[in-house]
Amino acid sequence: MSLSATCESVAQKRTLSSLLAGRVLKKPKLGDGRRLQVEAIQLLEQHQDLSSLFQEVVTPDLCNTLGSQNDEQKPSLPKGICSPFAGSLLLNELKRQAAQIGVSVTVLSARMILERLVEITQETDEEKQEENSSRGMFTCHQRVQLCALFESGRELLSLGALCPKLLWQEYRRGQKLPKLEVVYYLHSYNILSLKSIMKSDEGVGTWLLSQMKALSEWTPPDTEEETKKVQKKVLSTVVGFLVGGGFEKIHDAAATDVKISLLCCSVMDDLLLWVLDIVDKSSAHQSVETGAKLWLEIFDSSLCGVLATEEAVQRFFTHFLTQTLTYKPQLSVSDAISLQNEWTFAKASCCLTTLFRKLAVVFSVGQLLGHLQRVLETHEVNWKHVLCFLSTLLVYEQSAQSSLKDLLSRLLNSAFHGYDLENMITAFLLARQGALEGPAIFFSYSDWFKMSFGSGSGYHANSKKSLVFLLKFLSDLVPFEPPQYLKVHILNPPYVPVKHRSLLMEYVSLAKTRLADLKESVEDMGLYEDVSGAAVQPECQAEQDVEKAVSLFRTTGRISATVMEASIFRRPYFLTRFLPALLKPRLLPVKQDDLMSFIEALKKADKIPAALYSSYLESCQKQRQQKKSVVCLDTKDDPLEVVRIQLQEFTELVTSGNHGEMSAQLSRISHTLSIIFPGCPNEPTGNTVIILNTDGALLAELHSNAVNILLRNFCQCLLNASRSNSPNQQNQWASMFVRMLLGNTQLLSSLMNRLWDLFHNQGSLLNSAHVLGLAVFVVHLQASMSHNPLVQLASTVRQEPIPFRNVLSSALVCSTLPNMLFCVRLCVAAVCYGICAGDSLPEQQQQEFIPSSIFKKLLYLIPRLMPEARGTIAEVSDQEECGLWSSITDSNSTWSKAACCLWRHKAFQQLQLLPQYRLSFSEWLHSELRVQRSEDALSDTQRQEYQQWACMDFYLPLPEEQGGCGGDMKNLCSHFLNAIMDQQPSSDSSPERPFVQPGTAETGSCLPDLLSRLQELIYEMEVSCGHRLDLCDFLFELLSQRCPPTGTSASMSIGTELSLQQTLHTWNRVLPSLPAVLFIRVKTEGERTTVEINKLIEHVNQHQRRVCAPAGLLPSHITAHFLKGLIYACVQCKYPAEELSKVWSHIGLHCPLMLVSTAHWWRRLSAFAFSLWRRLSDGASPPQQLQLLTDCQHWASSLVNGQGLPMPSAPSILLAASLHRSWQSCEVKSLRVALNSLQHQKDVKYKQVLVFLLFFHVNDYLSALLDPEGKNVDQIRLFCTELVSASMNSADWLLLFTTDEQGIYHLVTRVTSDRVALLFPWAFCSLLFQENAGLLQSATRCPGFLRTAILCYISALQLYLDGQTPKPAKQLLEPSHILSLTKQFLLSLIPQTSPASVSSIQLRQLESRCADLDPELSAALSMHLDPHSLSPEIDFL
Repeated sequence: MSLSATCESVAQKRTLSSLLAGRVLKKPKLGDGRRLQVEAIQLLEQHQDLSSLFQEVVTPDLCNTLGSQNDEQKPSLPKGICSPFAGSLLLNELKRQAAQIGVSVTVLSARMILERLVEITQETDEEKQEENSSRGMFTCHQRVQLCALFESGRELLSLGALCPKLLWQEYRRGQKLPKLEVVYYLHSYNILSLKSIMKSDEGVGTWLLSQMKALSEWTPPDTEEETKKVQKKVLSTVVGFLVGGGFEKIHDAAATDVKISLLCCSVMDDLLLWVLDIVDKSSAHQSVETGAKLWLEIFDSSLCGVLATEEAVQRFFTHFLTQTLTYKPQLSVSDAISLQNEWTFAKASCCLTTLFRKLAVVFSVGQLLGHLQRVLETHEVNWKHVLCFLSTLLVYEQSAQSSLKDLLSRLLNSAFHGYDLENMITAFLLARQGALEGPAIFFSYSDWFKMSFGSGSGYHANSKKSLVFLLKFLSDLVPFEPPQYLKVHILNPPYVPVKHRSLLMEYVSLAKTRLADLKESVEDMGLYEDVSGAAVQPECQAEQDVEKAVSLFRTTGRISATVMEASIFRRPYFLTRFLPALLKPRLLPVKQDDLMSFIEALKKADKIPAALYSSYLESCQKQRQQKKSVVCLDTKDDPLEVVRIQLQEFTELVTSGNHGEMSAQLSRISHTLSIIFPGCPNEPTGNTVIILNTDGALLAELHSNAVNILLRNFCQCLLNASRSNSPNQQNQWASMFVRMLLGNTQLLSSLMNRLWDLFHNQGSLLNSAHVLGLAVFVVHLQASMSHNPLVQLASTVRQEPIPFRNVLSSALVCSTLPNMLFCVRLCVAAVCYGICAGDSLPEQQQQEFIPSSIFKKLLYLIPRLMPEARGTIAEVSDQEECGLWSSITDSNSTWSKAACCLWRHKAFQQLQLLPQYRLSFSEWLHSELRVQRSEDALSDTQRQEYQQWACMDFYLPLPEEQGGCGGDMKNLCSHFLNAIMDQQPSSDSSPERPFVQPGTAETGSCLPDLLSRLQELIYEMEVSCGHRLDLCDFLFELLSQRCPPTGTSASMSIGTELSLQQTLHTWNRVLPSLPAVLFIRVKTEGERTTVEINKLIEHVNQHQRRVCAPAGLLPSHITAHFLKGLIYACVQCKYPAEELSKVWSHIGLHCPLMLVSTAHWWRRLSAFAFSLWRRLSDGASPPQQLQLLTDCQHWASSLVNGQGLPMPSAPSILLAASLHRSWQSCEVKSLRVALNSLQHQKDVKYKQVLVFLLFFHVNDYLSALLDPEGKNVDQIRLFCTELVSASMNSADWLLLFTTDEQGIYHLVTRVTSDRVALLFPWAFCSLLFQENAGLLQSATRCPGFLRTAILCYISALQLYLDGQTPKPAKQLLEPSHILSLTKQFLLSLIPQTSPASVSSIQLRQLESRCADLDPELSAALSMHLDPHSLSPEIDFL
């Protein structure tokens, strides 16, 4: 009979209550207490059931061993017996029952615990049985009961009543696959450790791995948060033990410990491979990705603790990293070369990159790259994992770039030292992987290749063997290379000595063949170098070529040689790629732009087929008839929405300050932006010209929206980051954000255009948050531009590209009050941010955050707008940077308070001591000249006070090395004159030159104010110093410095000539505002005072003569000003009239242009000159020379009117000039009448007057050909013909058309411009050989005509070949026809000429001149005029 049955029978016979009731009447004895106690215990023991007892013995807080739960989720705990009493009670019952059934207490306790364990695991309703069978873990209720059970087991173990080994054996007997959660409880309750299980269970390796896999693949319900925590705890505990057991160093270990260590390593290896399988599949299956994320959370450095030491964790992570890099090395090197573009960080699996981050967290960058190198040298690797690991490291670790550069250097050194191909291919793959992440992460592949092999110091340049090794390696790569790398190698070939050039050409030929096989032949490579490391579509390449070609055409005015060569030698590319990209239909501008001019130039050069050109014009016409096209996108996967979400996530990361996460997110944003701006991905901006449309051309809607989103997000990020931290305490999010944008040229161009539009046109509409954000953005944009790319203005003609750093600051114009206020707000914010952000940085790095162009605008604007800042030394404030930053970010602050705070700040004052942060006087003048007076912030009086302070009080005493004038008044005057003359856009050398709006420099500027300051300055110099002689020399010397060296216009380039004309035209506008007497030197030697005008004569002959329009005539206001100065100077002499006559005679001989101009304008100048003379000489009669001008004028007028007054006794050139002026408004008939009236005068002067008169009219004729607008060319030509007919009696007129300066006629070379003088031979041919035969026949009878005609013909032919002949006017012959007629006439005239009429010296001279240009004419001269020209055969006969 069992123990329980016995108890039941006893209970049926008599109950405890009846027994107790029966004994109530009995009085207990004193000795019965102990006996009663023993009997009560025996009675209780007879009713005990061990299973029920295990349920009762529960401590109230056992469930808390695994964590707390919410009250509503916590199951009700059975009220149990206190722990000390429970253990004793269990032990006694176990002992009693063990004794009854004849087994040991340990056996019985193990059996009872296992029975209870089975009961707990099977305690489910039938409805939940199927659900629980698929569960990977216990329910919360079961878990509480298990905790109670194992707590009791721990009590029994402490009392010696439980054998853990026996317990495990009994458990394993009934469980083929032990439940991992049970194992965890046994381990955590110290009943049976994992180490003991590993020792005792031979099959542990199999079931442990399978259970870990099963548990990790099971996902708890969303409502069971506690279960999720326990799941992670179970897995991390087991993994931690395996890491500690397998990777801990064992010293003098027993065989059992070694066996356990090997077993742990084996299990971990299998587990790691399984995890890598999960990661490998994670990108394709969402459920697998969930499991992968769970494992990635487990493999954490927090394993370092009780279960595993830090050294063990590092060894494990090293082992795991090796396993990852060598996982399934199925891809060959050739596969890696071909597929590398798909393995960037942005395209890699999130689980894979997260795994690499987990593995890398306990190592430095150097350790990781060193281990990577060792793995690559000793293992077959998974190239996808290797390259993704490198990308992850570069993205998350800032120092990885320099470390990778060092690694590549070591690999290449090793490769060329031992000619090791493995190191070579490793270096190339790693370098390309870094380049694929963009220029913000690593060098472009092109830059790296050029740095490594592009110079004589490259790794391969030591020997021919090294060179052959490199070229052989590159040749072996050719069959597998993506085309973009082949293009880099071809366009940026390695350095090769000339004697080994054939080796390189073999590789280039092979690479071009491979490109042809890929259908990306050499024809698709583009005309200009594309150093991008990424693939560029042929259409995109052609667009780049078009932009570059148009840019060069804009700069030089000519079609580049590259385009011309391509039209011949690369015709397929030129016709199929370049021309379609050039002739894209568009809305043609009303005024021809650079692109249209370039197309027209190609069309004239017959480089565009007529049909293609006609089709282009028709398509453009259709575009004009339609509305502007709109960019349409597939809205299914809108990239704008994607980038908006990514930027929102980035904003959250900025607040958290996680550098690695921000870098990763920016890589994803960059990838999305490359879809929106696909133009030329990853193109280094240093080799690109960015096109800037300053005329307000709209961006494409997609691009505009994307740029607006980027700028708004940057502003929001700045506001969020600034709420809690000042700039020097913020992380590097802003620099990372901006560098991310620099990798895409198309994006940078759109961004530049948008910022220009905001700054230049919408600045006053921006609120404080926008101004602050944009200011910081500009600071980082300029600080990040290491290459400083060039920007080309789309609206300018033939302007050089501008450095990037000058562009945005130039958009901040300071011409009007609204512009000034916006500019000062943005610049104050930018400089405040730069000072605060660079507070903890070295001085050089701090200066990168403070753009000098923006700093200088504050130096200009703050004193201008704030009179209190006009001190030479500002009161320095010791205010902290946080106070400076708060003055910008505080909503209650104003710009003036912030500017005042900044102006007094110590750092701001110290920056002004550095040369690059000084606003020089020249820069101040340039800025002041661009202010519009009508919209200025200052009134006229305030502006005068400000300018006087700036000039006289600030810059005049300021030392020259600090941008001032060093107290030198001449220096100050020189700056004034240079700035005023630089006001014209074409003369302006300031960085803002191309950005000045047309007309702003001419109308409404502060030029009148500054001219007033200049006059005040000169007056003060003259009064205080009295050095008028020095001022005269100083003014002419200043002008000479700005003009090119003396020479003929033919020797100057077109650009130089135009620059000279612009300079002199500007000077002529400034000159009348200066005192006229300054340009004439008055010398006093003893008691004698004389006038010296050599400087003035030199100035007129060398400079003014070049820019006269029309040629040979000074402007009236310049003539009047010089005449006024001459009168002022002469009246200071003792005998003013005699001095003026002497000076005027000198002018007539050495400065005929002044004499001719005075005669031309005398009708306008006479009254003024006579009045001035009388006023200055107390009413004295005019000097003889002035009166002679009037007499000549009257005489010329009388000839026109037919009166015929006697000829005055004046120089011939003066008489001719007066006649020329009087005849300008006459008809040809009047000219004939005047000439007839002169014919009775047969003296020499008459001949000279006719020759000079012919000169003036030929000069008019050539001027009309060069500039025919408003001129009657036919009438001028008739005048010339009449004068030639009248001059036939003398050969003097021929002297005008030769370079020989004979007699008095050499004066004509000092009258007209060099350009017109050069064309006189052309005028000879054009005038004579278009006239009637009679005139021409008369001309041939003049002595020396043949020689003059041949010399003029050769000179005209040379002009025609040089393209310098003027365009023919209407009804005139083409230049080629004129030359043909001239040649025919000369060939017919030569045989009719007597050999005696030409000397042998002249004949040799003519033959020499004709030999190169016209051999036929030279032969005719030799045959007919040379007496020794008979051939030897004739002589023999």
